[in-house]
Amino acid sequence: MAQFFPYYFSFFFFLYRLLFRQAKYPKALHRNLSNLHANEGKVFPSFAHRPSSPPSKHQILVLFSVEEALLKSSSLFPYFMLVAFEAGGLFRAFLLFVLYPFLCLVSEEMGLKTMIFVCFFGVKTKSFRVGNAVLPKFFLEDVALETVEMLKEGGKTVGFSNIPRVMIESFLRDYLGIDCVVGREMKEFGGYFLGVMEDKKRSKDALETMIGSQLALGSYPHVIGISSFKESLQYHLPSHCNEIYLVRRGDKRSWQHVQREEYTKPLIFHDGRLAFSPTPLATLTMFMWLPFGFALSIIRLIIALMLPYKLSTPILYYTGFHLSLSPDSSLENSNTTRKTKGRLYVCNHRTLLDPLYLSFSLQKDLTAVTYSLSRVSELLAPIKTRRLTRDRDRDGEMMGKLLSQGDLVVCPEGTTCREPYLLRFSPLFAEMSDDIVPVAMDSHVSMFYGTTAGGLKCLDPLFFIMNPRPSYTVQVLAGVSGVDNSDRSRFEVANHVQSEIGEALGFGCTKLTRRDKYLILAGNEGIVNTP
Repeated sequence: MAQFFPYYFSFFFFLYRLLFRQAKYPKALHRNLSNLHANEGKVFPSFAHRPSSPPSKHQILVLFSVEEALLKSSSLFPYFMLVAFEAGGLFRAFLLFVLYPFLCLVSEEMGLKTMIFVCFFGVKTKSFRVGNAVLPKFFLEDVALETVEMLKEGGKTVGFSNIPRVMIESFLRDYLGIDCVVGREMKEFGGYFLGVMEDKKRSKDALETMIGSQLALGSYPHVIGISSFKESLQYHLPSHCNEIYLVRRGDKRSWQHVQREEYTKPLIFHDGRLAFSPTPLATLTMFMWLPFGFALSIIRLIIALMLPYKLSTPILYYTGFHLSLSPDSSLENSNTTRKTKGRLYVCNHRTLLDPLYLSFSLQKDLTAVTYSLSRVSELLAPIKTRRLTRDRDRDGEMMGKLLSQGDLVVCPEGTTCREPYLLRFSPLFAEMSDDIVPVAMDSHVSMFYGTTAGGLKCLDPLFFIMNPRPSYTVQVLAGVSGVDNSDRSRFEVANHVQSEIGEALGFGCTKLTRRDKYLILAGNEGIVNTP
């Protein structure tokens, strides 16, 4: 037994080093904090210890770590899961999820490299728009208010990160106004990502070069660093900063989220299918729900297509659909132009199912005119649909004929918007009828978005009805007069209808258009090739 004692001792010593190495941190922290003071960098444990009379804003350069100082969450797994799901598909997302126990066991750097390889290997560089269209929404929801307020005190801000620059640059520059972003570059070959990052030393050298150039110019004599203890040493912040704020994981728990109203730039457009932050537990729930959700969506689709409104509506309610209708009583007694023409319902656009939900709510047959609709959606639609050509004269003539045959519904935004904003209304509808009824519509999902800018539009209704409890709110507002029976121009009528719907929903009205949305999210002008 004694001969095995050295082996037992070595084994337990190894476990001690592996499991309890964090116990060494306090001494190391004390020792290295002394080194920080030796380099003339004042160290503060939190933002609460900021000097009462800081230098002028235009003299301050702020350096901060994106992961350690800006984001409240300490886990990067949800962001890479978004990349895997949105850029790589369901199989790649499932592979990343299966590897999660392995990621918990290996070192932080090895886990990061593993996630990057799974998410990026073989993805086309030109088609990668997750960093611009998907991630900013989730990053903004995880930003710490305390850090943002600190960044506002700087004349110039520089963010550095260990994750790929393609994931964070758009979020930092476009929505937080960060001047410079230093992140690790992805290696490419033949227009595809290899799933491997450049050496970490390159990003460190790039940061030091940038700092050195600013200090040489003398534009920012006062430099503030915000990071964790480990990151501050890796990026040599003590040798550059006059003040250093060290962030601990425990500090993040007391930080506050940035409210939507406090965003530097409002988030109006975003893409992607996932409507939740895919933490490990939430991702597990999604994969468990998918088989059942797909079967349930087929059942819901059959009920909606095969049964009349009076039967399908209550049955769909018991499958999880929720529909709320708020009618306007004044419309029941309205009879203007109803003898010769149908009524024109004007809705804001949340999903492709807007006209269908309005038809279910009113329990009447409607004809919907849309700017873009896939062939599959046209074939499966339980109500009549007609496609607009974007030729004003031809579309006006077609809508006039349809109104002479019955009630018509149109979404003049021309494209969907997920956030609480309304896009500019096309004014064509204002010339079509004097019996215009604004309809304010809002939808809520918990798992999948039923809209997309860069994916297959024919799958939009399927993803929407796959949600466990999708809901719609329909508010029928008081009617308004068109151009023929009003002193206002068609633009004034369109803006009035937009403002009425926006006020009913509590949404902001914008002048942005369909073209603006697709240029931001998909890099094109929204020309859809219908399958």
